[in-house]
Amino acid sequence: MHIKQQASERHVLTVTVDNEAGILAKIAGLFTARGYNIDSLTVADISENHAVSRITIVTHGPPAVIEQIRAQLERLVPVHKVADLTENGPYVERELALIKVAGTGEMRVEALRLADVFRAKVVDTTTASFIFELTGTPDKIDSFVALMRELGLVEVGRTGVAGMVRGAKGT
Repeated sequence: MHIKQQASERHVLTVTVDNEAGILAKIAGLFTARGYNIDSLTVADISENHAVSRITIVTHGPPAVIEQIRAQLERLVPVHKVADLTENGPYVERELALIKVAGTGEMRVEALRLADVFRAKVVDTTTASFIFELTGTPDKIDSFVALMRELGLVEVGRTGVAGMVRGAKGT
């Protein structure tokens, strides 16, 4: 008997939580204990009084697994709300990356030309290297990094995804 595997889908989840010690460990532990992978994780304080944070998690899995993750997150205290941006209609997602490239001569010129095409900003330069700042979708950043590998990529730092539903309503 063959069991049909469900296709793995990429989902962007936002989790609004009380800003308290240990909540990130609880959430990461939930994923780890069940064998779920976190592709990207960002956390930021979102309230004036520093009482509430927003955690954005990118993960992959079949729809049933994603629904199970959501349900388990919603049961955690001090979680206020869990939203699946992928399921809530059109949304915007962005990531920031710092990309260090070393090179001279034509390689340097080509790195600058490509940076211009990708709208990457030079935030540091020496006679032998650049650090570019690039904001965009993860795919855009992946493409830029792949091109820079051929031109002297030294190091990459990425923030992880931040996402938000389009339109006037919140998640």
